[in-house]
Amino acid sequence: MELQQLRYVLAVADTMSFTRAAQRCFVVQSSLSHQIKALESELGVRLFARTSRRVELTEAGTAFLPGARAALESADRAAQDAAAATGEVRGQLTIGTIPTLTAVDLPGALRRFCGRHPHVGVTSRTGNSDDLAAAVRAGEIDVAFLGLPDTTEPRGGRIRRLARERLVAVVPHAHRLADRRRVHLRDLADEPFADFPTRSPGRTQSDNAFAAAALSRRVAFEAMDAALILDLVGNGLAVALLPAGVVPERAELSSLPVVDGPRRTEYLMWSDFNPTPAATAFLAELAVQT
Repeated sequence: MELQQLRYVLAVADTMSFTRAAQRCFVVQSSLSHQIKALESELGVRLFARTSRRVELTEAGTAFLPGARAALESADRAAQDAAAATGEVRGQLTIGTIPTLTAVDLPGALRRFCGRHPHVGVTSRTGNSDDLAAAVRAGEIDVAFLGLPDTTEPRGGRIRRLARERLVAVVPHAHRLADRRRVHLRDLADEPFADFPTRSPGRTQSDNAFAAAALSRRVAFEAMDAALILDLVGNGLAVALLPAGVVPERAELSSLPVVDGPRRTEYLMWSDFNPTPAATAFLAELAVQT
């Protein structure tokens, strides 16, 4: 049994396609199929039921996957640890980030990190803070940048507070409030809002502030993308509450301080359970920059 055979099995299991698995592994399909058949012969079981149009895991294949995945992870970690002992960082780094990150210049940090550690493969995913924190706890991502209501802290991992800020009101340039130096939540309560989805941390910040002020509001548009929220505001369809750092200087937008507006805190979160050398090196890079 060879590690490469295990990689091929996991690729087929993830894609349910020998063709896509071969593309993922950068190998011709005939070679990948031959190696999986050889492994099945060695094990004495079929891992996949397959026809020309369909691929499924067999019961034996389903039972085989957890051990195969653990074996590959252990082998990869052993290689990373050996390289780290010589001062060379290898492996994979997975980063999660909210779409409204302002406390860190993430592209710049990644450019510096990749320059120092060219043998580390970096991937990233964007999501809401609750999902990203859960992914850190589950070991699916190494580090995450989160934005949470001022009264909430991430749980289940190590955290570093990066910044604390009050959101600003973003209104169309021709809006009746656009020339004000500052506003209160009551000035905005009757406006249609564009905001993040219900119960997401980005939305909860504003919902909590309106509730604390004993005010109600109408969220007419929901979006996960801050750029879409800004476009809705720019087209005169809504107003929004957003971090100042994500509001660009555009002729059709005006941003205003909100005296009693919501606050949020940005965090860096990671797991302290056996962090990889790549994760440790990235955290060290951020410690220098923040």
